[in-house]
Amino acid sequence: MRPKYLLPALAAVAALTLTGCVNNSTPATGGSSSASVTKDDKAAALLPADIAKKGKLVVGTDPTYAPNEFKDEAGAPIGWGIEIASAVAGKLGLKAEFQVAKFDNIIPSVTGGKADIGESSFTDTVEREKQVDFVNYYTAGIQWASAKGKEVDPDNACGLKVAVQATTFEDTDEVPAKSDACVAAGKPPIDKLKFDTQDAATNAVVLGQADALSADSPVTLYAIEQTKGKLQLAGKTFDVAPYGIVVKKNSDLTKAVQAALQSMVDDGSYGKILDKWGVADGGIDTITINAAANG
Repeated sequence: MRPKYLLPALAAVAALTLTGCVNNSTPATGGSSSASVTKDDKAAALLPADIAKKGKLVVGTDPTYAPNEFKDEAGAPIGWGIEIASAVAGKLGLKAEFQVAKFDNIIPSVTGGKADIGESSFTDTVEREKQVDFVNYYTAGIQWASAKGKEVDPDNACGLKVAVQATTFEDTDEVPAKSDACVAAGKPPIDKLKFDTQDAATNAVVLGQADALSADSPVTLYAIEQTKGKLQLAGKTFDVAPYGIVVKKNSDLTKAVQAALQSMVDDGSYGKILDKWGVADGGIDTITINAAANG
C-alpha cells in the first residue's frame, strides 16, 4: 500500500505508478514502443518450441521503478524497460504479456516456469547467476539524492537515514556494505529505511523522514526531475554494473533473447527507445550473457 499523504511535488510520480490497490497477479498488456520493430527470423528460429507455439512471451516485472518500469493511469506497465521487453517479444514474433509481481518473486517465477523472462532493472551479479542466466542490455550506476540544500556524501553517510526500495541491489548489497564499513571504523551504522516501492522511498526524503535515497542512476535522475526542485544529486554515480533480462538457467531462450536484442541494437530500434526516455547514456553496442561472471 502506498503512503496516504504525498506532497504535491510527487503528484506526477503518484499518478503514474499507482502501486496501491492493483491486482499484482493479473497479467497485463501494455509496454507498446514508439520504435518500429520487425520480426527477426534468425532470432525467432532460436526459440524453444513450446514458447514459439504459444505465441506469447510472459514477462515478470515489478512496475514500481520509474522511469524503467512503472504503471500508467490504467495500471498497465510502461517505461523504457517495459518497451525493451515488448520489442524483444516483437523481434521473436511473439506478443509480450506482462505478469506483475513483487521484485523478489520474479526470479522464482522464471525458475519455476510461471514467467518466461524477468525484466525489472535486475543488476546482473555473480550470486544471482547461480540461479538464472542474464541477457545484458544496459549499464547503470548507483546514484544518491538528498533533499534540496542538504549535502550528503554517500562515502561518509554513517549515522544517516537512507531510503531504498526493498530487495533492490541498494537494499541487499550497497547500503549494508557502507553501513558495515561505518561500524568497522567505530562509527554509527547507516539507518536503512526499506520501502516496497521507489516512489515511497523518494517521498520519505522529500518529507524529511530520510536524509537520502539510493537507487539506480536513471531512477534517481527521474525522481529528481519529477519532484521539481525538492531533491538534488548527492555525490556522483558509482558502481556501474549491467542490467540483465532474467532467463531460466541453460535455456535455449537465452540465445533467442540475446539475438533479438542485438537485432534491435543493429537496426536502431533499441537506441530509439533509450532516446525517447532520456536514458541513452547507459546504452551498449554488444548484447552479452552473464556479464558479471564473464567480465
